[in-house]
Amino acid sequence: MRIGIDLGGTKIEGIALDDNGDECFRKRIPSPQGNYQSTLNAIVDLVSEIESITQATGSVGIGIPGTISPQTGLVKNANSTWLIGQPLQTDLEKLLQRKIRIENDANCFVVSEATDGAAKNSEIVFGVIIGTGTGGGIYIRGQSIIGANAIAGEWGHNSLPWPTKDELPGRECYCGHFGCIETWLSGPGFEKDHQLHNNLKKNISAKEITQLALQNDAASKASLQRYEHRLAKSLASIINVLDPDVIVLGGGMSNIQSLYKNVPKLWGEYVFSGEVKTKLVPPKHGDSSGVRGAAWL
Repeated sequence: MRIGIDLGGTKIEGIALDDNGDECFRKRIPSPQGNYQSTLNAIVDLVSEIESITQATGSVGIGIPGTISPQTGLVKNANSTWLIGQPLQTDLEKLLQRKIRIENDANCFVVSEATDGAAKNSEIVFGVIIGTGTGGGIYIRGQSIIGANAIAGEWGHNSLPWPTKDELPGRECYCGHFGCIETWLSGPGFEKDHQLHNNLKKNISAKEITQLALQNDAASKASLQRYEHRLAKSLASIINVLDPDVIVLGGGMSNIQSLYKNVPKLWGEYVFSGEVKTKLVPPKHGDSSGVRGAAWL
C-alpha cells in the first residue's frame, strides 16, 4: 500500500492507494497553521488512521509547499512559513519509524497528471499550483525535474513579467522581494487585488469574487480579467523558456473555468512564436492530484 500526504497551507489530505493505483481511503483535515509540532502530530495521526482503517502498513510520500534543501536537509521556500528551517523529514521519519519521501507539492502534482492524468503521453509538461501559494513542477520525457538547488519550476518567485505602471513595484512577498508572481496569482493575492481596487474594508473570498463575476458584477469581472491577463503573461514567460506541450493548472484557483478559454487567447501577445500550440488544461484528478503524486513517490 502507498500512502500519500498533501501538506497544504489550509488543509492536509491523506490517501491510500493499492498496488494497482486504486484508492483505498482518503481524508482531509485542516492544517494547524503556524504550529510546527501540531503539523507533525496531525500528519502522524492521519497516517495512523489510514493504516488502522486499511489494516495495512504503507510507504509514505509527502508533498509540501516548499522543498527540502539538499545542503541542510531543512525545509526552505515554503509559503507555510512555520515549516521553514525545520528538519521535517528527519522528524517525521523518527515519529513514523520508517523512511519517507518528501517532494515539492507541485512536483507531486505534475507527476500525477503527466503519468495518468490530463497530460498523459505528453513529452514536456508544466504543472501549476495556484492556491494558497503559487508553485510549479516540470516533467520531461517521463521524469520529474528537481534541479541542482531543488527549485526547478518555482516560477512563483520570479517577478510578474511585462508589468504595467500600476503593477509596480508590487506587494511585498514573504520571500523578501516585491512583485513576485505569487503575490498576484495566489488565491490570497487575487483577493487582495480585488480588495485594494475596490477600497473594501476586508477581503472577500476568491470563490465569491468568481461567483459575482458570473453574475455580471462589474467590479468582480474587472478583477477576474486582471487576473487572467496576469496569468497569461506569467505563463507566457514559462512557454518562452520551457516550450511545454501542456500546462496543467491545479490548486483552488484552477477551478475558475474561464481561465482555460481566456488565458490562451491572451498569452499569444507575449509568447515568442507566431502560433502557440501549448494547451492549458484542468487536472484530470482535480485538487487531489497532488496527494496521488505524493503516494507514487
